[in-house]
Amino acid sequence: MVDYHAANQSYQYGPSSGGNGAGGGGSMGDYMAQEDDWDRDLLLDPAWEKQQRKTFTAWCNSHLRKAGTQIENIDEDFRDGLKLMLLLEVISGERLPKPERGKMRVHKINNVNKALDFIASKGVKLVSIGAEEIVDGNAKMTLGMIWTIILRFAIQDISVEETSAKEGLLLWCQRKTAPYKNVNVQNFHISWKDGLAFNALIHRHRPELIEYDKLRKDDPVTNLNNAFEVAEKYLDIPKMLDAEDIVGTLRPDEKAIMTYVSCFYHAFSGAQKAETAANRICKVLAVNQENEHLMEDYERLASDLLEWIRRTIPWLEDRVPQKTIQEMQQKLEDFRDYRRVHKPPKVQEKCQLEINFNTLQTKLRLSNRPAFMPSEGRMVSDINNCWQHLEQAEKGYEEWLLNEIRRLERLDHLAEKFRQKASIHEAWTDGKEAMLKHRDYETATLSDIKALIRKHEAFESDLAAHQDRVEQIAAIAQELNELDYYDSHNVNTRCQKICDQWDALGSLTHSRREALEKTEKQLETIDQLHLEYAKRAAPFNNWMESAMEDLQDMFIVHTIEEIEGLISAHDQFKSTLPDADREREAILAIHKEAQRIAESNHIKLSGSNPYTTVTPQIINSKWEKVQQLVPKRDHALLDEQSKQQSNEHLRRQFASQANIVGPWIQTKMEEIGRISIEMNGTLEDQLSHLKQYERSIVDYKPNLDLLEQQHQLIQEALIFDNKHTNYTMEHIRVGWEQLLTTIARTINEVENQILTRDAKGISQEQMQEFRASFNHFDKDHGGALGPEEFKACLISLGYDVENDRQKQTGSMDSDDFRALLISTGYSLGDAEFNRIMSVVDPNHSGLVTFQAFIDFMSRETTDTDTADQVIASFKVLAGDKNFITAEELRRELPPDQAEYCIARMAPYQGSDAVPGALDYKSFSTALYGESDL
Repeated sequence: MVDYHAANQSYQYGPSSGGNGAGGGGSMGDYMAQEDDWDRDLLLDPAWEKQQRKTFTAWCNSHLRKAGTQIENIDEDFRDGLKLMLLLEVISGERLPKPERGKMRVHKINNVNKALDFIASKGVKLVSIGAEEIVDGNAKMTLGMIWTIILRFAIQDISVEETSAKEGLLLWCQRKTAPYKNVNVQNFHISWKDGLAFNALIHRHRPELIEYDKLRKDDPVTNLNNAFEVAEKYLDIPKMLDAEDIVGTLRPDEKAIMTYVSCFYHAFSGAQKAETAANRICKVLAVNQENEHLMEDYERLASDLLEWIRRTIPWLEDRVPQKTIQEMQQKLEDFRDYRRVHKPPKVQEKCQLEINFNTLQTKLRLSNRPAFMPSEGRMVSDINNCWQHLEQAEKGYEEWLLNEIRRLERLDHLAEKFRQKASIHEAWTDGKEAMLKHRDYETATLSDIKALIRKHEAFESDLAAHQDRVEQIAAIAQELNELDYYDSHNVNTRCQKICDQWDALGSLTHSRREALEKTEKQLETIDQLHLEYAKRAAPFNNWMESAMEDLQDMFIVHTIEEIEGLISAHDQFKSTLPDADREREAILAIHKEAQRIAESNHIKLSGSNPYTTVTPQIINSKWEKVQQLVPKRDHALLDEQSKQQSNEHLRRQFASQANIVGPWIQTKMEEIGRISIEMNGTLEDQLSHLKQYERSIVDYKPNLDLLEQQHQLIQEALIFDNKHTNYTMEHIRVGWEQLLTTIARTINEVENQILTRDAKGISQEQMQEFRASFNHFDKDHGGALGPEEFKACLISLGYDVENDRQKQTGSMDSDDFRALLISTGYSLGDAEFNRIMSVVDPNHSGLVTFQAFIDFMSRETTDTDTADQVIASFKVLAGDKNFITAEELRRELPPDQAEYCIARMAPYQGSDAVPGALDYKSFSTALYGESDL
């Protein structure tokens, strides 16, 4: 049974001159005092006695029927003390001493005394009420005793806003009936005569039972009977009053009205508790549902971003080279589109995802929920790792593209050089094999033989001069093979043909020399002049061919210094032309001298010089060709010099902008770092200042776009280095992305601080004091405290863990805590400090961030919902059972939250379980991370 044991107070009930049914020295006597004594009420107004008899009788029967009995006459049926003792057992839930069953007066007196002693044991001091008066059927004393019981067991525990029982009951009635027209409850007598107050009480709690708008103030009997009948039929409140008696009495009995109204209070107090419990549960579930929605959004966004990264990385890691520069440049353009168009939105998504994750964790901490752990592979650290892999692949891909373009450019240059040298060599070898195989020496004269020998010597000299060209052709072919030139097969085929032909020429040359030397003894004369001409004409001719080859040679440079080096070499070559012209004139003079001698000696020369095919016409023709190629080379070198000067301008233009943007980004990063540790104004002021700062950063974006345009021009010009700046476009991009991310994170931190402050009721002054203490010990301005710094910060704020004074005294300001701390000589204990560190640094990083710091301080200084509170609320809805059913949840909670609980509650496993019983305790603790669902 329920224990109604009260505090150690002594209250007096009974006739006295100082109060209506109450007197003596206790506070109960004060708040139960009436305008007139109850015994005088009975004597002066028989209508009040009649009302009390009916009301008290009905009240006693409402309890006695639980024991299977009732009374008919209140002053007769309690005379033997048996039903009186039974009534006290029912309403108190306790066992009284065993009653005496005898019929004698002494037995009845003893039973009544046991009842009175039990009443006195509950802190009620009875005055002028004795067992003999009750046994003798004294109606006045009996009604006084019953009123005493009603006061103690039905009204005494009613308290609203720490008022007395009567005042609390009256305040409760006033609050419940305040919205209703024509109802103004000011007392427990005439305020209830028209019956509207009774109907308003019922309608407020059970609107489906009363049609209040149809009631009329001028029909009190109908109103009263309607309320009494509904209360008896639907609320199990027996009819304790007569409508006619109330209407017919100038001032209804206050005790009767109070007794009857107290039954309404107790009938509806359970519903009020259930409503309060349901509201608490709804609030907790709403927080959980919102957090789950945020978790689902995070998982979805994280999955989308990771999927994009996983799709992009293989593309960036594709290193399959193309055959031509054009194809590789298209790949480079695709990569630029990726950097300009596709990646920036993903940078924003990544930043927003981190912000959403931090906001969600803050909300979970503020609602006393466990931290959110994303599914495997979707942690912020996992996304950062994947992002780093993406950026590494991105950097490697760009380097590979540029290197591959350089390689293809080098290959094209080498291939063209190979074709030029091969064409020149093939033109030179044309007909050489036939010439070497010709057996003209067999029918030649002696002079012809000597001429053939000299001619062959000249050919050998020419052949030796061409050895270097053949070696160059083979070396270029080998380099093309090593660089994986796409047309290496044709290059190798042509090179092999040239080498094979060269070997054949060497063999034929050796054979012809042997044949000529065999007849050399028969040759005695030779035209030395022609021979001298041939010997000097051949190397000069070869020099001219080499010069023409060099003048037509392709060149590729990347810097102004390289082109200036080529121009300098060309100028040096031009300085040798006067000497070469003199050599040409000397060679031509030999030819003219030979003709002069022949003419002067009437010698008929047979055709051209027998020792060489290099005629004066050929020398003059090639010399003219060299003269024509020199200005063309001048023009080509000057064009390239102009191009390199343009490239240098692009370098300086980019460097000028980069040397402004780079330091600007670095300065802004440092300024954001200073802003995050300074306290200027309220958090809202700081947030407004940060957002203005963010807008100024965003407004700077055109400068970055201009730099991107300049960088694209540099890449299109195939410029690969820049000595005028240490900033690359990659550095600028990364710095810009870090700047945007840092300002967004800083804004999010302030927003989370506002969220924490508002949710936990932290004042602006407290928040500023927290920040000032944190910054004071954050010596390196790194935004985090080490363990010793954190301990010193806690002590500076007066946080007393070992004696737990902060939790006992509620919200004490820091000056009070410091005084208390100094007076006790307190310092944080190692065990308690280790516990605190496990809360603020769960990952054991050795650092405490400001957000973790204020979360901890807000949890330690404010009250929050707990698992025990939610369990208590569910227990109210379950009617004190250790389990709850789906039907009860659907009846007490909104539909979506009821189904939310049903879907997540495990079946109850206790011995008192019934079919469909659900375990609300494990569910409640799981909400706060204390066990698994």
